[in-house]
Amino acid sequence: MVPSMKAAFLLLSLLQLIASKPLKVTHVKQELQEIIHSIHQLNAQVPCNDTRVAQIPFMDQNVPEKKLLCQAAMALEKVTKCKAEYEGIIINLRSLHHNTNCSLKIEDEIYLRDFLPELGNFTQGLNRHLARSSAQ
Repeated sequence: MVPSMKAAFLLLSLLQLIASKPLKVTHVKQELQEIIHSIHQLNAQVPCNDTRVAQIPFMDQNVPEKKLLCQAAMALEKVTKCKAEYEGIIINLRSLHHNTNCSLKIEDEIYLRDFLPELGNFTQGLNRHLARSSAQ
């Protein structure tokens, strides 16, 4: 009786683990898609497009993705003139990086109109990577 209960508990735990994993992937994928959609909407006419923000090294393979997401959120938080337009993106970025600590170098700045496409490309890459890894 005890071995069968252990086996049943192990099976139940395994099923619970398997069931919880796609939910997290789905949640992350949804937030990435919301960011991508928001950026596409803003690309037609970027609010405060001449505002300068910190340049984020999205292409740097040595920087963890969560740190890049954190830095992107921090860069957008510095945009005070059009904060309302970027609030949804900031909220989703914060949710994706899960309170990762990061710092922001203000040495290199780019215009917001150039920053948004870079952020869009980065999040689309994360979305494709997530889709490939969840399919495997």
